[in-house]
Amino acid sequence: MKLPVTEHTARPWRIHEFTPDFTTEDVWSFRTPGAGPDDFPRVLAAIAAGAGLSRQSGPSRLLFAVRWKLGALLGWDDPKAGLGPRVRSLRERMPEELTATADPTPGPGSFVPLYELPDEAARELANKTVHGVAHLGWVETPDGGHELRMAVLVKPNGRLGRLYMALITPFRYLIVYPAMTRQWEAAWRDRERLLGQNP
Repeated sequence: MKLPVTEHTARPWRIHEFTPDFTTEDVWSFRTPGAGPDDFPRVLAAIAAGAGLSRQSGPSRLLFAVRWKLGALLGWDDPKAGLGPRVRSLRERMPEELTATADPTPGPGSFVPLYELPDEAARELANKTVHGVAHLGWVETPDGGHELRMAVLVKPNGRLGRLYMALITPFRYLIVYPAMTRQWEAAWRDRERLLGQNP
């Protein structure tokens, strides 16, 4: 479910210290019924085990395939345009005690882990269009439960980046986030099988 940007910006997340030059584009919530205050690592593990491009819906897979094809044709994802050559990683802004909480080896997809705490985690990517951060947070709900929140923070690369973000906005809301919601919430419901643990 889409949430107001203030649902991210008003919370005392560590990521705020390091992203004053980024814009919060989207804030989304994911239901995790039965989750407790210490279940954030289990949610992340279930998502990692049960989510992936191969498990996405047809429209979402097609959309990503088109994006990667365009990126290859136009050079958007050239390594020289990514973290390091063009863009300094946010890890350089962070203290070692924070970056030591996550292995910076890229996981599934294009994001590189920045840190992982008991109630929040952040990953970043950069290409010719944007420098982006995916922030995941663990939030207590009014009924005493907990749910996952995702915020997408972006620093566009000039006019190209701003145009790119404007063009993909309807696809994010109509295809990408609904598909992600179904996938991530299903991973949590299926956590016992995915993680080989008791729910």
